[in-house]
Amino acid sequence: MDRETACRIYSVLVDLYDDPGSPRTFLRFENPFQILVLTILSARTTDRSVNAIRDALFQRYPGPEELSAADPRDVEILIHSLGYYHEKASRIIQASRALLERYGGRVPDTMEDLLSLPGVGRKTANIVLNHAYGITAGIAVDTHVARLSKRLGFSLHDDPKKIERDLMALFPRETWGHLNYLLIRHGRSLCTARSPSCHLCPLREMCRYFGEGQGNSGYTEKRNRNARKPR
Repeated sequence: MDRETACRIYSVLVDLYDDPGSPRTFLRFENPFQILVLTILSARTTDRSVNAIRDALFQRYPGPEELSAADPRDVEILIHSLGYYHEKASRIIQASRALLERYGGRVPDTMEDLLSLPGVGRKTANIVLNHAYGITAGIAVDTHVARLSKRLGFSLHDDPKKIERDLMALFPRETWGHLNYLLIRHGRSLCTARSPSCHLCPLREMCRYFGEGQGNSGYTEKRNRNARKPR
């Protein structure tokens, strides 16, 4: 895809989902430590599920000092509903210990330093930098961003690092920090994983997925159902 088309898509997404009065984050956090921990916990689960355990977790472990000394079994009980709780409890405890040992308990504000923490990859680092510090170092690629990037034609890769590289080459830097939010909103609203609503999507004429005929089935199925309804 060329940059002009990509920027047109971005403009449409802004018109659809950019509400200045709404938060541009899906996780509820109050400081850099909280967004770091919550983003680590958000792997392979929903933001709603993570937000649901947020208060109980931070009431008991408000900072890296408390969490680094936690009994993993106690943390697992609090985050059990998120799935993969053994692994996730270990990661947030180890990340807290690393914060204390290497950075005096402060969440670092550089990509390199964040990537040195246990359980932190580029997606988490990008989210922490952007939401906690207003720093745009890259584009967070989660499952929604990866799916839409391939469907729309921004990237043909499956590897998140390669998708991020393609997105960074395609979009102006000033859009990077907002792109993740817009693609997630669109992925939840219309371009869902199982049943994309291509017949309703204002991006369909610019979309690789729809242009190759893969999106026509949803529209055809809906049209056929309507045709069978008694009049």
